Amino acid sequence: MKFTLIAGEPSGDKLGAALMAALKTLRPDARFHGIGGPLMQAEGLVSLFPMEELSVMGIAEILPKYRALKRRIAETAAATLAEDPVALITIDSPDFCLRVAKIVKAARPDLRTIHYVAPSVWAWRPGRAAKMACHIDHVLALLPFEPPLMTAAGMTCDFVGHPVVSEPLAPKTPQDSPLILALPGSRRGEVSRLCPVIGEVLAQAKATHPTARVALPTVRGVADLIGDLTRDWPIQPEIIESLEGKRAAFANATVAIAASGTVSLELAANSCPMVIAYKMNPLTMWLMRRVALVDTVTLVNLVSQTRAVPEFLGPACRADDISDALQGLMQDGPARKAQVDAMTLTMQRLGRGGEAPNLRAARSVLNAISSAG
Repeated sequence: MKFTLIAGEPSGDKLGAALMAALKTLRPDARFHGIGGPLMQAEGLVSLFPMEELSVMGIAEILPKYRALKRRIAETAAATLAEDPVALITIDSPDFCLRVAKIVKAARPDLRTIHYVAPSVWAWRPGRAAKMACHIDHVLALLPFEPPLMTAAGMTCDFVGHPVVSEPLAPKTPQDSPLILALPGSRRGEVSRLCPVIGEVLAQAKATHPTARVALPTVRGVADLIGDLTRDWPIQPEIIESLEGKRAAFANATVAIAASGTVSLELAANSCPMVIAYKMNPLTMWLMRRVALVDTVTLVNLVSQTRAVPEFLGPACRADDISDALQGLMQDGPARKAQVDAMTLTMQRLGRGGEAPNLRAARSVLNAISSAG
């Protein structure tokens, strides 16, 4: 049973690897090809080209690489059709993945197409779901409120739970001094924009917490850049690339300053209070604000239906304001308690305590294939 899987960034690589492991458990004859990072490759996928080529976000950021991405889209679609899988499973990264699915579906209308991670139509561009339904048959949703939006657009959809609820957590150990997690993102553009701001925040944190330490988990593809951008930080971070080191840092951090994204759920799983900060190309920010349907981008806020996690986005991403919020969370008080409560509720709603999300996703994939007959 051959599957084509396509992931374009580290979060998708993690989802894809877990799904592959579950599919192999349910179908030992499962075989995989497509595009993925080190985690998917460890599960047996040979990537057509380095996944990092696709780790681009934002309209202004994509335009300079449009020709190269268009060529890769055609190559990936051709390779999928040549491999003749039982299903094409695209994982997030809609700007790339859904264009591949469109070409493949036009050539092979009978091929089952499955998209893992529902597009955030509840946040912006609600018309994307209807367009996606033209070439996607089935959706695996991470958030509990997404299936009705997908089925209304004409696709089948299962809420499979978010994988963060089943990831192993490192034990908490006594800490002699505050530990601040710095999480500037996994894309080179966002890292370049956010690292200088975090450095300014840390200067203020050091003034009030002179013994504070900083940990900075990162991923392949930006580790070299991280080293360059943090060389002059007032608190030298421990740069962490291993999974074990990352888990230990998340478990024992006092507080985090993080780029917007799924990392907020990893922090929530560890009950680590956070401040969300994000800078992007001004054109991208302007366009997104014009079409936004929600007043928060943080998943903990959305799933818990609170606004417990403070956000500093675009022009509001200023060190002084971020520092005030961060330091307010470094001690016990109403703001810290509100976040911990919101994070606990978020984990419950995302499936903590139930069947592992990757197994639910694998069952959903196999059911979608069998229902196609």
